Amino acid sequence: MAGWNADTAAGPLGAGTVTLVEGSCFCISSANGDIHPEYPHGVFYEDTRILSRWNLTVDGEPLEPLAAKTKEPYRALFVCRVPRSDGYADSPLIVERLREVGAGILEQITVWNHSQAPAECTVSLKVEVDFADLFEVKEARIQRGWDESREADGESLTIRAAWQDVRKGVVVSASGADVAPGALTYHAVIPAHGQWSATVSVAPTVDGTGVVTPFLRPNEGETSPRDLRRQEWVSKIPVLRMGNHSVERTLRRSYDDLGALRIEDPNHPDRIVVAAGAPWFMALFGRDSLLASLMALPVDPSLAFGTIQTLADRQGSVVDVMSEEEPGKILHEVRLDVSSGLALGGKSAYYGSVDATPLFVALFGEVSRWGFATETIAALMPHVDRALDWIRNYGDKDGDGFVEYQRLNDRGLINQGWKDSWDGINFADGTLAEPPIALCEVQAYVYSAYLARSWIAYDAGDLGLAAEYRDRGAQLKKQFNEQFWLPDRGYYAVALDGKKRPVDACASNMGQCLLFGIIDEDKAPLVVERLMSPEMFSGWGVRTLASNMGAYNPASYHNGSVWPHDNAIIQAGLLRYGFVAEAQRITTALFEAAEYSEGRLPELFCGFSREHFDEPIPYPTACSPQAWAATTPIQLVKSLMGYYADVARGGLWMDPVLPESYGDLHITNAPMANSRITIDISGSSATIQGLPEGMRFHRGKRPWASDLAEQAKIAERLEAAPSD
Repeated sequence: MAGWNADTAAGPLGAGTVTLVEGSCFCISSANGDIHPEYPHGVFYEDTRILSRWNLTVDGEPLEPLAAKTKEPYRALFVCRVPRSDGYADSPLIVERLREVGAGILEQITVWNHSQAPAECTVSLKVEVDFADLFEVKEARIQRGWDESREADGESLTIRAAWQDVRKGVVVSASGADVAPGALTYHAVIPAHGQWSATVSVAPTVDGTGVVTPFLRPNEGETSPRDLRRQEWVSKIPVLRMGNHSVERTLRRSYDDLGALRIEDPNHPDRIVVAAGAPWFMALFGRDSLLASLMALPVDPSLAFGTIQTLADRQGSVVDVMSEEEPGKILHEVRLDVSSGLALGGKSAYYGSVDATPLFVALFGEVSRWGFATETIAALMPHVDRALDWIRNYGDKDGDGFVEYQRLNDRGLINQGWKDSWDGINFADGTLAEPPIALCEVQAYVYSAYLARSWIAYDAGDLGLAAEYRDRGAQLKKQFNEQFWLPDRGYYAVALDGKKRPVDACASNMGQCLLFGIIDEDKAPLVVERLMSPEMFSGWGVRTLASNMGAYNPASYHNGSVWPHDNAIIQAGLLRYGFVAEAQRITTALFEAAEYSEGRLPELFCGFSREHFDEPIPYPTACSPQAWAATTPIQLVKSLMGYYADVARGGLWMDPVLPESYGDLHITNAPMANSRITIDISGSSATIQGLPEGMRFHRGKRPWASDLAEQAKIAERLEAAPSD
């Protein structure tokens, strides 16, 4: 089997690993800045490792790490010292490596001499490139032998390689160095209490020929292109101040990470989408990119719209068993330049996701309420209807009303919901569920998609279509609550298996169902009680699986760990059903967890109880930064603000329930339609300034899609009623 399953997951990156990311390029290195091919290290550009070894030595000695500071998501400073060969502990030579990631890397090497005498030393960089694609590195399955050539020309080294009909290359530029095929060498004389510096860059080439985009070095006093991109991003997102400075720091870190995870659609460079996360998922993902961009709506609504447009362009059109493409289906992931054949389905685009398609429709409904041009919304409607056709014709192959999945070949994912590890869906006794599998949260997404389409149709005056999807939603909700509810357990089954048996594990999936409104009101209190029980709530968040289940393992990927994004969706669902105290408890736990990682929430952490460990235990191979995790703090605060827009209806709704410990909240430059607004919240009161003309501020809860559908139904009845 292939893909992000437990048996093909990347091994640990090594102690002190530093990950830098900027768009589709990222770098993984050790604590001293070195890159080693025996680890999953490297510089990656468009899913290809363009640098597999990057070892810096001084007088033949590797550097001893002292500190590594990530200054921005794309820039880090490594501070090291040169070990002495005479047995003394302290060394007078300190090395700083200031590294910046873009289309390749740019590194400034500075050696400080803290002795009273000049120092002569040889500074050398060993360079290797294997052009392995991301899957080869992640899975430690590098088997291809490339025909490589190296050409040292003056102050540059060009490395080209060929494999079958694939051509790749990099150019290493090192002003002032002696360039040999295997290394760059400087002979430095460093004055007493002085310094010596050199700058090196590595950039990929197109098809092994010319340089893609030279890694532009700013002139003295100029701003780096990476910093300019960041400044442009910062200028158009909200500026936030909060009484609780720890929460404020986490939100600011979220902004930075989200900015670094933005990538361009290669076919539409002006269209920015959200990559799923570093290091292994710096690509467009259906489910991940949709949810992350939705959670980021208050920060930059254009990310959600760009993501939806890009996914629409790549919507399935044919039946392809290997890639699992089907007409109307929304893809799982796109890889830009993989050539080993190890990608899921063996192709650059893989469609093995059961939830991306209903999420595409459900989230389109939400995004359309935030004020995009009518014509651009209308242009996407055929894609929305094709996605709904997939739900009926392919998602529900057996016609029982539920959307199920079963992989079509042994190169795809076994499990195709968000818990996509091979053992992610199991019964209470730990037995694995057999496909086809209907996940509970997927039915909630489908329910939301039906209601979104219903009120969109009603807005357009198509009352017949509105009624059709409203009825579909009502039937699905009824059927769901009859077949997924376990009355003897007091919670919902995580799934139905291939024999339509309820998969009776107590899992976090049912918590996501709260947000989409498919859970009956009378069952919600029991669900919440279970989610907040000691077996489910670790003290740092809701676990993916209860601790009294057979498959529970606090250090597993999906069977007992805590995922911040999962908790953010659950928290929003708790608020939808009126459970404010529980929502605040989850929110505070996650913000407190972020304090242990400099304000950055990782993809996931282990599910050990807070009573046993007084700080969250990291999961060894968690992505960081990761889009879901980066947008979690934004979503948590947005939900507690009750912050929702419906520009077409001329309204902005807010119903704040922030904990007192968060203090006052002041937000400026917040995007709203074609304007920028200022928000002030103190306790339960909120004020808004700068709303666009025609929009009003409403204190309270914005109507959900289900509310709008019900209002439409009542309006139809009134119109049809005979007049006196």
